Amino acid sequence: MFVKVCGITRMEDAQHAVERGATALGFVFWPRSPRQVDPAVVAEIVAELPQTVITAGVFVNETSDGIARTMEKARLTHVQLHGDEPVSYSEVLAWPILRSVTLDTSAAIVSAWPADTTLLLDAADPERRGGTGQAVDWTRAATLARRRRVVLAGGLTPENVEEAIAAVRPYGIDVSSGVEDAPGLKNAEKVSLFLANALKAMET
Repeated sequence: MFVKVCGITRMEDAQHAVERGATALGFVFWPRSPRQVDPAVVAEIVAELPQTVITAGVFVNETSDGIARTMEKARLTHVQLHGDEPVSYSEVLAWPILRSVTLDTSAAIVSAWPADTTLLLDAADPERRGGTGQAVDWTRAATLARRRRVVLAGGLTPENVEEAIAAVRPYGIDVSSGVEDAPGLKNAEKVSLFLANALKAMET
């Protein structure tokens, strides 16, 4: 089961999410993001987490060498690509990849990227690159989720996550702004409710 809380910047938020059932956490390294976090801070957080937790580094148009250096410093398990990275990254990066797509870009990426690439389906926003709180079209998302391994993101909240999972039947789900008080600052009650509802829906 893949249930991810993204945009983590604090130890307490990471530990709370994992305690409430999150199986994956995301850390944003894009300099233009309000959720950007230092790799050294992330390494400290990751060191305190169970080894079973998936930890993803989020990058936007970073060089493959730059990604590798940050991944090694932060000691993460997965790379999440949110920019216009070429398919060659799938060959040169030594970590499993979560490839961000929108409904409009998914066809081209599906045809170009390896079949075992996990797609993270988010709302289209070329400026903010995720964490916008905008939802995707769940009907169209369901069509994609029947063809490829899709992690559903975009506009998910404690109130709508059960409906979203029932409609799309994704491989996993990813939340960021829907459980925050401010960018990078998670609300513990929202996180708890979101994870409880998501886990219940995914087990149905």
